[in-house]
Amino acid sequence: MPSKKVSSADNQQERLETANWISGFVDGEGCFSVSMIRNTTTSSGWQAFPEFVVTQGEKSRSSLELINNYFGCGQIYINRRHDDHKESLLRYCVRSQRDLREKIIPFFRCYPLRTAKREDFEKFVLILELMEQREHITLKGLQRIAIIIQSMNRKVSSRFLESSETTRQTPDI
Repeated sequence: MPSKKVSSADNQQERLETANWISGFVDGEGCFSVSMIRNTTTSSGWQAFPEFVVTQGEKSRSSLELINNYFGCGQIYINRRHDDHKESLLRYCVRSQRDLREKIIPFFRCYPLRTAKREDFEKFVLILELMEQREHITLKGLQRIAIIIQSMNRKVSSRFLESSETTRQTPDI
């Protein structure tokens, strides 16, 4: 009969292999993003919306399920395609700020990304820290977040920073 120590060591090794696989997989297929979306229920009319996403074709659903089960949070969404692709696109998304802070960020601190995506991750962490400090509820804080967002991922100009309400309320942008 095998000892519990051997079984436990096997489980630890398997968990380590899975964690390293997830980190590498996210390096290639994941994204840390923050969107600025219009929200009429907020005082500024805008909301910072952070999310961690991993995208795959429907044939690779099992990869996203493994990641979902590992973290124990988030959801897998289907994006039905109506173009020349043969399969739908699946997105594993974690949007809960609590889960992002307590599960996703500590994981990638322990199993760091190795590509340029690591820089986006660090900016993502900074934005979540600013949000935890309630910076996102002030116009000045939203501007700071929007400037960081502009330097992430595809480096798209911020609609928030270009909006007439924002420039009118803060002429020093």
